[in-house]
Amino acid sequence: MVVPVPTDLDAYWMPFTANRQFKKAPRLLVGADRLYYTTHDGRQVMDTISGLWCVNAGHNRPRIVEAIRRQVGEMDYAPPFQMAHPQVFELATRLAGLFPDGLEHVFFTNSGSESVETALKIALAAHRARGEPGRFRLIGRERGYHGVNFGGLSVGGIGANRKAFGPLLPGVDHLRHTHAPERNAFSRGLPEHGAEFADDLERLIALHDPSTIAAVIVEPVAGSTGVLLPPRGYLERLRALCTRHGIFLIFDEVITGFGRLGAPFATHAFGVTPDLVTVAKGLTNGVVPMGAVIASRGIHDAFMNGPGEGIEFFHGYTYSGNPIATAAALATLDTYAEEGLLTRGPELAGFWEDSLHALRGLPHVIDIRNYGLVGAIELDPIPGQPTQRATQAFLKAYEAGFLIRTTGDTIALAPPLIAEREDLARLVEGLATILRTLD
Repeated sequence: MVVPVPTDLDAYWMPFTANRQFKKAPRLLVGADRLYYTTHDGRQVMDTISGLWCVNAGHNRPRIVEAIRRQVGEMDYAPPFQMAHPQVFELATRLAGLFPDGLEHVFFTNSGSESVETALKIALAAHRARGEPGRFRLIGRERGYHGVNFGGLSVGGIGANRKAFGPLLPGVDHLRHTHAPERNAFSRGLPEHGAEFADDLERLIALHDPSTIAAVIVEPVAGSTGVLLPPRGYLERLRALCTRHGIFLIFDEVITGFGRLGAPFATHAFGVTPDLVTVAKGLTNGVVPMGAVIASRGIHDAFMNGPGEGIEFFHGYTYSGNPIATAAALATLDTYAEEGLLTRGPELAGFWEDSLHALRGLPHVIDIRNYGLVGAIELDPIPGQPTQRATQAFLKAYEAGFLIRTTGDTIALAPPLIAEREDLARLVEGLATILRTLD
């Protein structure tokens, strides 16, 4: 079925898009099922990035669709301030139950960006509640991505996202990133070298004094900057330093959560438990906007010491725990559980790793990275034209029937967790053909 392109494309200001270029040759998606999108010109395009790192269970899943239909007919909205609905308590209990002991309390948001803002505010307010209001500094990491609100931009470390918006939040500093291709190029799984990068926190502690630092926030795997994996031992060292100095450690698991790394969350995959975790994306399989912050018992209880009738935390959103989103999330968790998707990664990880690394030696490929069902192919930039080679790959892949994601000159891959070996083989074979044709 061919769907005509709308006659007027001007009013919609598209996010993170070269609007003028796009509107000269629109790429429109009009349907989706399982691993494939249908384009407006009737073609089937494989979704190799799970929508935008979010459709972990694949598209058009019947249980999720039916749950949303049913909930809309029963109750479309319930105010979250001083009121609630029963299902949101069930969802919080089930979500907390997926995490290691000690991470027990869930605060709902509507996106990954809002989850980050919420986690940062929780960290600051918790120190104040515990009698340490001098802990106001927030530490992010170079090349980190934590959404697009002011707090997330401030602790984030991607220059293009930050440069247009002034000085951002005060009292923020950054660890150095962990990318070291001179030692770790073409690593299979976690890089062997670079755990000492965590010690950069000692430099910031010496500079600012630990009594001023509230929290460190990192992505366990830095996704939007090009799938940068933590060196072996890095996260353990970061956890130990934060514990020693009374600093909260926040894992931004908006991308790594819900089975992407072959375990429910990076906290399981890497055996490191933070104090706060941010999630979104895969929580509802990308169907309805929803996010959450999972907080430790100690952080939550620090707020529960005042008068019982008083509001403990002056923060929240009109759509926190929205009934439609809650129904979608519960059905998503059911789908994950029924199909074993949160722990399916190891079945495919070895095949995925071997297939990706078979691309080594093709033109312009300077690094390949993988873990679980996430991967990256880094390309040598065209001199004087950064990002253009990857953009060329994106456009050629779309014409060849693959929707890929590029960031800088890196192709990022995160196929839905329902993919089979033959799907992954088809993807990698297609990428090999495309890589051989790049300028």
